[in-house]
Amino acid sequence: MKKTLFILLTFFVGTSLFAQEEDLKAKEKSLKTSKNYTWEANKKLSEDDFISAEADYRIAISESAENAAAPFNLGNAYYNKETYSEAFDRFKEAGETASSKGDKHNAYHNMGNVFMKRKDYAQAVEAYKEALRNDPTDEETRYNLALAKELLKKDEENKDQNQDDQDKKDEEDKKDEDKKDEGDNKDDQNQDKKDEGDKGDEGDEGDEKKDENKEGDGDEKKEQNKKPEQGDNPQDQPKPRPNQLSKQQVENLLRAMQNAEKKVKEKIDAKKVQGAKVKTEKDW
Repeated sequence: MKKTLFILLTFFVGTSLFAQEEDLKAKEKSLKTSKNYTWEANKKLSEDDFISAEADYRIAISESAENAAAPFNLGNAYYNKETYSEAFDRFKEAGETASSKGDKHNAYHNMGNVFMKRKDYAQAVEAYKEALRNDPTDEETRYNLALAKELLKKDEENKDQNQDDQDKKDEEDKKDEDKKDEGDNKDDQNQDKKDEGDKGDEGDEGDEKKDENKEGDGDEKKEQNKKPEQGDNPQDQPKPRPNQLSKQQVENLLRAMQNAEKKVKEKIDAKKVQGAKVKTEKDW
């Protein structure tokens, strides 16, 4: 029984080791194939055959995930074509699959370069720091990190200045708008006063017309009551009103009345003379 169990364990261990060996051989074969395609792609890229090189790089990547050189080199090809989004994806892939610190350093260094092209200086600083963690001796990465920090500082200062300028502009625009509104209000008030003044002028005009009418009526009445002066044209003299005697008629009437009174007086005086007693003297 023990012998049988020992044989079974030996069989399973042997089978597992054999499977691992087969798997390892398959991976090594895939990695070798991937490297061959990478080499062919590098050659075609040097011959300026980008399309063929890109195809070989993609085959190399699909053959083995352990070949960090394939995505890294394809990322460089995209970077030189200024296709930065594709380049960044390939550099990131290379950094995640790389097993050595040297390969990781190269991948993050180039990721930092992509961020610099995008002017995303904050992300570039972080990428260069990660590159230096894998290779602190690379002076080029250190220089790029210092440059990224300086550009980030200037960028933040410019943003602050632009924000200050924008705030000032907004404040000035608000003041101008307030002044404009104030001017509009004054114009409205002046227009209201002008309208009231026009109404007042219309009233004054009506009063003036009334005064003119009154003045005209008064002048007309004065003209009617005016007596003709000596030498005036009789035709210009006002005609006597109905039942009103003229001056000549009044004088004639007064003269007739005076004559009548005179005659009456003479009659009275004659009667007094006739009726008076005559004093007689006795003749003794």
